[in-house]
Amino acid sequence: MKPLVTIGLLVLSNTFMTLAWYGHLRYSEMKGFAKLSLLSVILISWGIALFEYFFQVPANRIGYKAYGGPFTLVQLKVIQEVITLVIFTLFTLVAFRNESLKLNHLIAFIFLVLAVYFVFRD
Repeated sequence: MKPLVTIGLLVLSNTFMTLAWYGHLRYSEMKGFAKLSLLSVILISWGIALFEYFFQVPANRIGYKAYGGPFTLVQLKVIQEVITLVIFTLFTLVAFRNESLKLNHLIAFIFLVLAVYFVFRD
């Protein structure tokens, strides 16, 4: 159960992180947001990122072996990076349809999945 809770929280965390880091790039197309100052955009992104921490910190606490979880610190980080990549890819495909994924991107994703495989090997 702890692995699924950890991964679920990491998915939620990374969803908010992606919105905070990249969502503002679409503000120019949104009425009322197009003329925001950089400081305003930073503050909005910071507010969104706060929710990331509501999920990231518990995910790491629940998932980390020292707190009774199933994962080492390195395993947690690699899982988080792969989740980040998946969430970012989905976000890009939905929100930035003018961006395209290419063969080299797919190859990079495969290497990241291989990283997960190797980090879990004993």
